[in-house]
Amino acid sequence: MARNAEGREVSLVIGTAGHIDHGKTTLISALTGVDCDRLIEEKRRGITIELGFAPLRLEDGRVVSVIDVPGHERFIRQMVAGASGIDATLLVVAADESVMPQTREHLAIMELLGVKEGLVAVTKIDRVEEGMAGLVVEDVAEFVRGTFLEGKPIVPVSGVTGDGLDALRREIAALVDRVKPRPRSGALFLPIDRAFPIAGFGTVITGTAYHGVAHLGDEIEVLPCLAGKGPSARSGREGRIRSLQVHGQPVEDAYAGQRVAANLSGIAVDELSRGDVVCHKGVYAPTSCFDAVLKLLPATKEALRHWQRLHLCIGTSEVLARVALLRSKQIAPGGEEPAQLVLEEPVVCTSGQRFILRFYSPLITIGGGTVVYPYSHKPRGAQARARVLARIEGLRTADTPALRLERLVGDAGMLDAAAASIAIQETPAHLTQAAGELLKQGKLVELKGDRALYFSPTRFEDLMKDLLGAVAAYQKSFPAEAGLPLDEALRQVPLPDAKALRSLAAMMVERGTLVLDENKLHTPDFVSKNEGEFLKNSQALAGICRRHGWQLATLDEVRAEAGLPPKVFNALIQSMKNSRGLVILENNYVLTSEMEQAMLSIFRGLGESVTLAAVRDATQSSRKFILPILEYFDSKGYTRRAGDVRIVK
Repeated sequence: MARNAEGREVSLVIGTAGHIDHGKTTLISALTGVDCDRLIEEKRRGITIELGFAPLRLEDGRVVSVIDVPGHERFIRQMVAGASGIDATLLVVAADESVMPQTREHLAIMELLGVKEGLVAVTKIDRVEEGMAGLVVEDVAEFVRGTFLEGKPIVPVSGVTGDGLDALRREIAALVDRVKPRPRSGALFLPIDRAFPIAGFGTVITGTAYHGVAHLGDEIEVLPCLAGKGPSARSGREGRIRSLQVHGQPVEDAYAGQRVAANLSGIAVDELSRGDVVCHKGVYAPTSCFDAVLKLLPATKEALRHWQRLHLCIGTSEVLARVALLRSKQIAPGGEEPAQLVLEEPVVCTSGQRFILRFYSPLITIGGGTVVYPYSHKPRGAQARARVLARIEGLRTADTPALRLERLVGDAGMLDAAAASIAIQETPAHLTQAAGELLKQGKLVELKGDRALYFSPTRFEDLMKDLLGAVAAYQKSFPAEAGLPLDEALRQVPLPDAKALRSLAAMMVERGTLVLDENKLHTPDFVSKNEGEFLKNSQALAGICRRHGWQLATLDEVRAEAGLPPKVFNALIQSMKNSRGLVILENNYVLTSEMEQAMLSIFRGLGESVTLAAVRDATQSSRKFILPILEYFDSKGYTRRAGDVRIVK
């Protein structure tokens, strides 16, 4: 918890809500001493346009953050940007007007955003006759029935005279006692609501930390990427937290649920805007499609149709999106359905994050929802849709990192450590911890490759069957060889690198399923056959190539001269390729290992640099035969081309 000399910071944000000109800013000023209307335009017009922030000090010394939001219907985007990070709401209703349209819309937005706690302030009681405030309190109590504010305190107050302020402070203190603080573990996720320069410091951003902890000196990244957004654009934005403040006080750590100001080094202010997110590196990624559960407000006047274009407000971002319904053609008012949102520009979001949906035109709030899986793709076909629906259903109840990892690996079959960390949006340390729990329970299998690979038990069994089948097929096709070479196995088994294959092979060897002998795999009962016949045929093939000399024989010419049955000849060629007894060059020329060594000797005799003409003359051959050999030698690293000359390594 951040501490300063004057009070104890509490990781909790209270957001105002209510109709325009109902006294939200005046009330916050009376409670905190801070005028949240900081813009000249706000002063001139007498309305709140942008988000305002203030520290609220309680009698016991605790300090909570308060966000003042605009009340005008034209500024709903700003209101949602502020409300998305709050833990409780202070709904403001003016005694001289009672419940108004934006009162209703703001309360609906709070419910859609998952706010569970709050209270109501009936303001401007100094403007109404005695007894009128009581009637408005009754009106408000009826209005909030059936919402999260039902039964919560309703406090008459005047921000001008101060009447009721002490009672309101006591109720806010009780509210702070009721609200459960956000968990501080996890990876930093800090949506930006303001970015500005400060002389001598550079770039400063402000926002509400949704998840995790920001530490002084942390390496961070800002997402989504800036690619294609002007002359300063680059593929990504990485920097460091140079300093941190909470309510103007310098701190070393800032936590989820706090209003944070961070001075960032390495990122210019013109590269940042509202909607960007300051993130822990390597944990989050931009997305243009996510799985969700959508809910339409009962008061919405028409159904939401498949592929309808909408405004999506998520975090501090607002983008256009299409709704892809997965099992119906529309959602009726008050209905709830699994769906995907396909975005017209990328955002960064987290699993479980709430969002708001507004009609494209007219611009009114119609519903919202919850992100279930941030990194999705639009499915093609009934089977793919069924898989997405199953994933949504499974992840809706996955309330721990281990459970999310189990279900996402089960869905994908395999995830490497980097992909898994992003998929479950956890740091590498927390990923390792979650994987460890599942490994102990037998719900996950890990292979050590260039990076850890996680498999579902079912997919791992299939992987072992794939490798065993590849070994058995090779033994049948090439009975004269000692087994399936590892590099050939890697081409047949869907693994990303040789280390992972060796790890799989080692596990199968330990189980007694396979035997590994000099980088070749075979089954325990396999015995190499026809070694004499293979030796005879391979020597005959080498003799054919030797007779052709540097007028290289093609594969068809060797096949015709060898006179072997097609199946035997093909197996012979494959076996010799696997054992590096020959290579097939461009134009299907055959180069045996014996000839390869002879050509290397010729190179050494010609000096440190050679030309095609010199090799041609030394071999009494021609360009069409020598050029494929030189290009093969370049690819092997025996030579390096420098213009028309080859440098012999």
